[in-house]
Amino acid sequence: MTDLEASDRSHAPYAVSTLPPLQAVVRLPGSRSITNRALVCAALAPPSSVLRGITESDDVNAMAEGLSSLGIRIGKKGARWEVEGQSGTFSASDVTLDVGASGTTARFLTAASCLAAGNIFLTGTSRMKERPISGLTKALKSIGAELRVTGENGCPPVQIIGSGLSGGRTSVETHLSSQFLSGLLLSAPCANSDVELIFSSKTTVSKPFLELTYQVMEDFGAEFSITQNGVTVHARGYKPTDYTVEPDAQSAVYAFCAAAIAGGTVKVLGIPQNSTQTDLRILEILERMGCSVQRENSSVLVQGATGKLKGIEVDMKGIPDAVLALAVVALFAEGPTMIKNIANLKIKESNRLQALKNEICRLGAKAEIGDDFIQIEPKPLHSAEVQTYEDHRMAMSFALAGLKIPGIKICNPSCVNKTWPEYFSFLEKLETETQS
Repeated sequence: MTDLEASDRSHAPYAVSTLPPLQAVVRLPGSRSITNRALVCAALAPPSSVLRGITESDDVNAMAEGLSSLGIRIGKKGARWEVEGQSGTFSASDVTLDVGASGTTARFLTAASCLAAGNIFLTGTSRMKERPISGLTKALKSIGAELRVTGENGCPPVQIIGSGLSGGRTSVETHLSSQFLSGLLLSAPCANSDVELIFSSKTTVSKPFLELTYQVMEDFGAEFSITQNGVTVHARGYKPTDYTVEPDAQSAVYAFCAAAIAGGTVKVLGIPQNSTQTDLRILEILERMGCSVQRENSSVLVQGATGKLKGIEVDMKGIPDAVLALAVVALFAEGPTMIKNIANLKIKESNRLQALKNEICRLGAKAEIGDDFIQIEPKPLHSAEVQTYEDHRMAMSFALAGLKIPGIKICNPSCVNKTWPEYFSFLEKLETETQS
């Protein structure tokens, strides 16, 4: 048993209830990805901005607490938050930011802390200290930041000397994490001069998340020019904004995949047709597997396949967070499923490629992994206690298997607090609505 498996056993497992074909209508929490980008933009804008539709989670709270430590006042009234920005600087000095397990907070605040008045020390969980950040810090140094990575192998902690960003031109590693580039982009409008970011490789992982960063920055008044090889951000700051956060497409993935596994229909409210959230690509993938999708002005309905789901081959480079849920859907398909271009799963909250293989095999199916792929071969499935490796997406994804397989228990269920504290209540709502 690994150390992580042992830690999982220190929490009471959650027993998932099997369900008949679904008939559910749900409204999901606000997007964590949008919220954390909007919080940074609002903090760097002049006072004051209003953010609506926020749902608290460990990741969102880590960002809010980090910004508060940097001197930003955030007034919370339920889902409405008022952010008193400081016009491109932070008044704090000599503070420690503990980002927990939040990758977006670690990367975004490493860059933003360069705008602080003095020394900032950024740290996080043991797993965060294994997730690389040197690709970001090297680029920051090239545009005038003073900081150094004090952890091993280019990973946090990071010591930042708040001296501002002078601006200029730098190259950015784009093959490991889009969060490096997003972190630079979010802080660049507050540099002393324009910042030209050149992409260092032809491959940019999770590229649609960059589109999301561009959209939120533009909504807060930032000015930039996208080129073939990179982006130039003009040093003209942000504007205070009244901003509404969309429902979370990453959460919607689990609702859509629940319909694929259990059958029946799930309708998700509040997702606009023009949403740029990348995880909505899961809809096209589920259609290829045999599900049907109906999109309206502000809702999406997924109906499970009328016959057997079909195994497929799919490139999921742009939507890595949806891979785990799709891998669980693949357990119920006819024929193997190959998911490609997912090498960066190895540097997420767990080594998700290895974790997926372990738990798929634990349920009775077969899985083969390589450097950037997983192939899933369905076999007869059986009950199990699923290990989650302190990874919220492992817990949420494998809980979906329990909608169809009796006796599935999810170890360390509280790890879902990172992004969706009410996740298991959501599963119970599916049951309540289906039976009503």
